[in-house]
Amino acid sequence: MNKRALISVSNKDNVVEFAKELVKLNFEIISTGGTKKALQDAGIKAIDIGNITNFPEMLDGRVKTLHPMVHGGLLAVRDDACHQAQVSEYGIGYIDLVCVNLYPFSETVARDGFTHEDAIENIDIGGPSMIRSSAKNYTYVTVVTDSNDYPTILEELMLHGDTTLETRAKLAAKAFRLTASYDAVIQEYLTSYVKEENPEKLILSYDYKQTLRYGENAHQEAKFYTDGTSNVYGISDAKQIHGKELSYINIQDSQAALQIVNEFKETKAVVAVKHSNPCGVGVSDNIETAYDRAYAADPVSIFGGIVAFNDEVNASIATKLSKIFLEIILAPSFTKEALDILTAKKNLRIMTYSLQKEEAKMQYVSVGSGLLTQDVDNKTSTIDNCKIVTIKQPTKSEIQDCLFGEKIVKHVKSNAIVVVKDGMSIGVGAGQMNRVGAAKIALEQAGDAANGAILASDAFFPMNDTVALAAAYGITAIIQPGGSIKDQDSIDMANEKNMAMIFTGERHFKH
Repeated sequence: MNKRALISVSNKDNVVEFAKELVKLNFEIISTGGTKKALQDAGIKAIDIGNITNFPEMLDGRVKTLHPMVHGGLLAVRDDACHQAQVSEYGIGYIDLVCVNLYPFSETVARDGFTHEDAIENIDIGGPSMIRSSAKNYTYVTVVTDSNDYPTILEELMLHGDTTLETRAKLAAKAFRLTASYDAVIQEYLTSYVKEENPEKLILSYDYKQTLRYGENAHQEAKFYTDGTSNVYGISDAKQIHGKELSYINIQDSQAALQIVNEFKETKAVVAVKHSNPCGVGVSDNIETAYDRAYAADPVSIFGGIVAFNDEVNASIATKLSKIFLEIILAPSFTKEALDILTAKKNLRIMTYSLQKEEAKMQYVSVGSGLLTQDVDNKTSTIDNCKIVTIKQPTKSEIQDCLFGEKIVKHVKSNAIVVVKDGMSIGVGAGQMNRVGAAKIALEQAGDAANGAILASDAFFPMNDTVALAAAYGITAIIQPGGSIKDQDSIDMANEKNMAMIFTGERHFKH
């Protein structure tokens, strides 16, 4: 008796070729709708599903395979006498292979201008049902959900007359991953649609992208998964065009660099990052000047770091970049001449990314067996929503540098202090256990250049010691959130030292 294959696919890539090979292997093909037409147009004999169920497709195709003649043929345990008797009594034929993929729900809700009705109509019911039935009964049934698996399946059928049990088990696990992911995307859409803020379950789905060279350390294995959302700005959508494989830290640092450079949409910006903290940030109306400032900010720490640009890298910049050791260079584009220079370093990772993407809305962090979620910190201050709290008013250039400094300090690990001057960072104090300690690091790094500079803090000053220290280095203006019960002490100290102080009202802790 010929084996039977049921083929019903939304994505028809290579399905005709697959079906032709199945026919050569004496499979009888059952199919539905558009898939059946595509097969018949290619000269492949395909039995209509209605001839199997003795029931027509109905409700605009919503009901066609949800029938005992289909699911009985998939779920029957073939060495169970009771099952054999029942399928014989009702004339149910076994189905040995199911090739199914699903309506493009993710693609539908990612399109501009889709309607809720479009989304609902692209929720597949029959497909997941057949996949699950086949996968449950993988002892007897081969379930195929990915065209990449066609060659392996055909090879085993040619060699053995059937797929191996091991392969069927692997395909079943893959099938359940597919349906779980499919349902995860649907529930995420509907949860958002009904504005449920506290769902009783959090279900996330991520697609494998690549295996990384190693994790945080060489003895740790690591992999990179993405949520498949190609319209979200960040490293998951970047493309590597040169260099060796990425590591776990490379991914983290690259994302940090892109998040910082994304703060500067109205000017050219360059960010150098080391261990997820910025070691140099420069802005200008000229991208090369911005790079020069980012490099000058800390020419020591940039060694072995990651540099991100928000404008094209040209040959002149590439020549400068080639003179130092860097792990990764990220930019929207590179001129051919720049690539010729940079690709001479075979290990240097060169990556491009798109500026025209949406910002992520949510952040997820694992904590043991738990998961923390929060809104992404996308807030940025303007002078209109800030408050000047000192007698001395900041100058226009001080205000500009204060706002520049706040954009940087929100991306520095807390406790964080950043010193900036004339469109470049000159001192960064990161991850300290007390605020004045972070200030000491940033100010010592800035040195004499701190005279006439501004200081930005990610959180309020619990005491006035940071203000006093800043004054000793010649800082002329400070921007901080405010909100301490001792704010007045800091204001008084600023007034005493003839410094300007701006309160933003927004804290930017980063852990």
